[in-house]
Amino acid sequence: MKDQLHATFAATIPVVLVLTNAPAEREHEAERLAELTALLDTAGRAVLAIIIQHVQKAHPGTYVGSGKVQEIVTALEQHQASEVVFDTQLTPRQQRNLEEELESQVLDYDELILEIFSRNARTHQARLAVDLAHLEYTKSRLRRMWTHLDRQGGGGGAGGSGARTGEGEKQIELDRRQVKRRIQDLKDRLALIESRTDRAVAARRDCFTVALVGYTNSGKSTLMNALTGAGVLAEDRLFATLDTRTSRLVLDGHEDVTLSDTVGFIRNLPHTLIASFHATLAEVREADLLLHVVDSSSPQMDQQIVTVEGVLDQIKAAEVPAIMVFNKSDRSYSRTLVAAFRKRYKHAVSVSALTGEGLDRLREAIVEAIGRKRRPVVIRYHAGDGALDAFVRSHTRIIAESYEDDQAVMTVEVDDQLLGELKAKPAITIVE
Repeated sequence: MKDQLHATFAATIPVVLVLTNAPAEREHEAERLAELTALLDTAGRAVLAIIIQHVQKAHPGTYVGSGKVQEIVTALEQHQASEVVFDTQLTPRQQRNLEEELESQVLDYDELILEIFSRNARTHQARLAVDLAHLEYTKSRLRRMWTHLDRQGGGGGAGGSGARTGEGEKQIELDRRQVKRRIQDLKDRLALIESRTDRAVAARRDCFTVALVGYTNSGKSTLMNALTGAGVLAEDRLFATLDTRTSRLVLDGHEDVTLSDTVGFIRNLPHTLIASFHATLAEVREADLLLHVVDSSSPQMDQQIVTVEGVLDQIKAAEVPAIMVFNKSDRSYSRTLVAAFRKRYKHAVSVSALTGEGLDRLREAIVEAIGRKRRPVVIRYHAGDGALDAFVRSHTRIIAESYEDDQAVMTVEVDDQLLGELKAKPAITIVE
């Protein structure tokens, strides 16, 4: 198979975009078109023509009807475009039939997102995750890649009658076995990375961990830079960040807080990508607090919030406490709408990561969240127990300490999990 992963787009590819809308989605057509155009630009594509199809029910063979297929053919010829991109997920059969009828390469929404992730994957872990997602997508489309071999054959039997078949099927079967082996290999390698990631996250349990989540291009990386000075890549483009970056977050009275920037989410994010990035998203699942960053300059704030919350539910992070951060307050789409959302979500904050507006209030909100998560307790133990003293000092935040005879008396800040661990140690007396 031709390896198309991690491609570098040296030139812009001209495409025809097919925008498909269900009746309920038509009122957001302009915003959806703007997002797709941005996605295509990120993927090195230029939209030369737009075909809009209001779909009541998808055609089983080509998704759109024969009349719309002919309209796409005409647009390809008029604009001399190289590809057709659909804004929806196509079945392997639909994609294969469309390519035959249009005589042009056809990309569906999943393949477009995979290409963008492939282009932006920079670390070894992100590349493995994208490779896995791409192979999971490809394995059901192998027939599309090799059926031309069967069509080329002729005169397969004695006397030259009948079609020679089987070459494509042989290649498909070989590729299936190769893809299956490669998928298992990538899963094994990512499982090892995930185990290391889980250990690294667990090792920071004495820290209060905060993770940024949000719709792609909501300004998470810019916010991280503003809060920590980490200098992470912050670009005004979709999926600029695919890898988790963690930095220390300095807050008054708290020196053990970390902040992690994570991959952005988007509408209909392919399930294969969510599964493949499971290890990368460990920072989200195991966080003490999420900062859900919302682009308040977008007219689709409500839909983007629903999308992010849906992905959090998929990765089993929906129960992690969260602060809604309405970013880009300096160019808010509707201050009235933001005010309504802030009433809906407790502890919500409006900020501008670019100008610094609201960042002090956000820091205060994080400190308040730490207070809700942790509480002070007084513990006593023998001062000469070096191992126990080292455990207390490495796993808790010490507020005060004193000594009474041979006893160490510590006022420490703990969460419920750590309190349970302290209670399980017979040598420690808890004074609550």
